[in-house]
Amino acid sequence: MNLLSTDKLEKSRVALEIEVPEEEFGQALTAAYKKNAPKITVPGFRKGKAPRKMIEQFYGESVFFEDAVNASYPKAYEDAVKEAGIDPVGRADVEVIKLEKTGYTFKATVPVKPEVTLGDYKGLTVTRKVVEVTDEMVDEEITKLRERNSRLIDAGDRAVKDGDTVLIDYSGSVNGEKFQGGTAEKQTLKIGSGQFIPGFEEKVIGKKAGEEFDIDVKFPEDYHANELAGKDAVFAIKLHEVKETELPDLDDEFVKDISTEFDTVDAFKEDLKKKMQADADAKSEQEAEDKLIDKIVEGMTVELPDAMIEQNIDQMTQEFDQRLRSQGLELATYLQITGNNPEDFRKNFTEEAEKRAKVRLALEKIVEAEEIKVSAEDIDAEYTKLADQYKIEIDKIKTYIPEEELTKDIQINKAIDLIKETAKIRKSSK
Repeated sequence: MNLLSTDKLEKSRVALEIEVPEEEFGQALTAAYKKNAPKITVPGFRKGKAPRKMIEQFYGESVFFEDAVNASYPKAYEDAVKEAGIDPVGRADVEVIKLEKTGYTFKATVPVKPEVTLGDYKGLTVTRKVVEVTDEMVDEEITKLRERNSRLIDAGDRAVKDGDTVLIDYSGSVNGEKFQGGTAEKQTLKIGSGQFIPGFEEKVIGKKAGEEFDIDVKFPEDYHANELAGKDAVFAIKLHEVKETELPDLDDEFVKDISTEFDTVDAFKEDLKKKMQADADAKSEQEAEDKLIDKIVEGMTVELPDAMIEQNIDQMTQEFDQRLRSQGLELATYLQITGNNPEDFRKNFTEEAEKRAKVRLALEKIVEAEEIKVSAEDIDAEYTKLADQYKIEIDKIKTYIPEEELTKDIQINKAIDLIKETAKIRKSSK
């Protein structure tokens, strides 16, 4: 392999012109012949028995060129990358620009790790909002716990009110014509949940079980089904049942039912308040950290290659898909329900993907500038922490997370610690 030229391009790309000389290409041609000869038929020879020269005469001198190039260019590219001293961050675009029996030349356009210029990252000033958890906030959280442990009971003969759960049949139509997905029987609906289009749930309020009535609504202009967006619709309703939510009493028995640690309301409230305060403090600290990182990103100069952004979009799409799967939903189904196509869906992640890339690059630059090191003890401690966190043996964790990758993550965390330690963080209740 001969590296003929290295040219820097815009958007953190490098063009490498690489030559594979006759000797290397000849070896690749020989290997391509041996691989393909058993499958080739030449008149006058049994299948797979024709000499190489006869095959090349019959099918053309270039008959093995494609296989030989495909087999030889990856190593040539890898060697050229090492010689050029570049750090690829994505797949290269490869183009053969000269191809002969005596060798070939190709150009590889490579997205590379961009050069980063940092602004200030020490001594930054941000405000950290301090939240004091009050008894009222604790009571609100307990109310949510009671609601999660509530039950539905028959509301009797009274009319529907906000917060009730009703059982209805409905049949929707636009201009007198029923539309797909607009009809259902024995559908459960919590009034005020926002489950249906705007205006629907509010018009059920005041009705009683056994009543049949029509509801006039208008689909939102941005409704996911284009054929219904902005259209006036009529829903014929039959109201079967009206149920109300009955909350459990807030007493010691309720506490015993939802907790194995406490026997009294007072003890449960005291512990809940401590946990809520710890969560509020952690959230406040994270928000202050995010502000510091944002300042660093705002002050940096970098030209991101598209490949880095696309890689982050890929990762964020996978994360979204995993969250959907944990809820029993496929990404394809989600896109269909929301009326999105895959390309537009991916575009939604672009801004955050760019920010992720910049944050990582900024922190890596700080690691480099500060010469942040990681000890064997640091690595062992992190593996132990992860093993405890995920309840997995350390040896298995090590197979999932290579030491080199873990080392980089520890360095990044040390860089964040350095930023926070040198920052001026003002506390505020506002």
